[in-house]
Amino acid sequence: MPEVKTRTHGELIRSRRPGHGMPGELFGRQDVFEADVGIFFHKHWILVGVTADVPEPGDVSTVNIGKASILIVRDDSENVRAYRNVCRHRGARLKEAGKSTVGMLVCPYHQWTYDLDGTLRHTTHMGKDFDATCRSLIPVHTRIVGAHIFVCLDENPPEDISKLETTMTLRFAPYDLQNTRIAFEQEFIENGNWKLVIENNRECYHCQATHPELTASFLPEDFGFCPDDLSDESRRALDEYKARNAECQVGWEREGFVAGAFEWLEEDAVTQFRTQQLVIAGAGESQTINTKVASTKLLGGLTRRDLGDTHLWTHNSWTHVMSDHAVISTIIPLAPDKTLVRTKWLVHADAVEGVDYTIPDLTEVWVATNAQDKHLVEITHEGTQDPAYVPGMFSPFTEVYVDQFSRWYAARLNAHGI
Repeated sequence: MPEVKTRTHGELIRSRRPGHGMPGELFGRQDVFEADVGIFFHKHWILVGVTADVPEPGDVSTVNIGKASILIVRDDSENVRAYRNVCRHRGARLKEAGKSTVGMLVCPYHQWTYDLDGTLRHTTHMGKDFDATCRSLIPVHTRIVGAHIFVCLDENPPEDISKLETTMTLRFAPYDLQNTRIAFEQEFIENGNWKLVIENNRECYHCQATHPELTASFLPEDFGFCPDDLSDESRRALDEYKARNAECQVGWEREGFVAGAFEWLEEDAVTQFRTQQLVIAGAGESQTINTKVASTKLLGGLTRRDLGDTHLWTHNSWTHVMSDHAVISTIIPLAPDKTLVRTKWLVHADAVEGVDYTIPDLTEVWVATNAQDKHLVEITHEGTQDPAYVPGMFSPFTEVYVDQFSRWYAARLNAHGI
């Protein structure tokens, strides 16, 4: 039999037909997965948590990213720092994944002890000539934007994080997101490739049929529609949506909010993101079943409830900030067919459970939506690994952002010589 030549990572992505999905091997192969983690999660800025993960000095949140691990620490001066989770002695992990509170960071192997600013403070049996000053913990590049903790593991982080920082600092400012706490957290593993998780998040073609809880408040029209498919009733509804959207955008801008869409998504973007203040259906207040606020204690010093949804996409996260709470999800690839998804619900730091909000009201929309998306990603991953799979055409109306993600992914691989 003739030998079948395996196509390289670069050949696979370059074989993608314009406007079509990626070849199935890009979702299933181990070598592709390892390259993806090395480029998109070790060389790009990624969202790894929120400031409420480490609310007090001494709080530590440990996050694993492939073979790398980082410590997110609140130091004694209230600064949020990030370090490599590697002891400077013989490399032992200082902390396991998860959250903890410490006075100092002590290596469990030989008890080398580090201050919260990363300085090596104590060792034994190293002799009088040992120089501790060059053995501090290795810092990780960190940017705090609102409550969002972005890190880059590369020594030369992409400079266009400043575009995201400038854009989102202004948009998040009215919500005072650092003055929040985590009301609820959810973590699960989706049995699908990380790119499929992001593709699913980048379109709402599927929303009407699969997300009844989300579409009680979320308007899929924000992300495209095919005019050829509209009935007279649907066209009237679309016209009403456009009028309401325009009215809300003008009103929000008049009150000092930056509401319009901003995109940094194309091939020349490194730190990819999109943001917009989106209209919410019904009462227009929050992503809840009844479209009203889930927490009567609004974020920041807000008094207006109907502020819609300030959303943010990056290549490993999605965020929805409303007047009363925020929902922030991050992803970390674990294997070609496994992706860790973490979601946190933030409320005002002074909000009281059972008085200002209840967990079911706060979480029911996105708990249901996350479960539905998990299923969709998993059946799609299975299908892309079927020998019969041939990448299909994207909808030019509702899957524009999926196609953009595919082009961006290819451009970033090319920039790194793949």
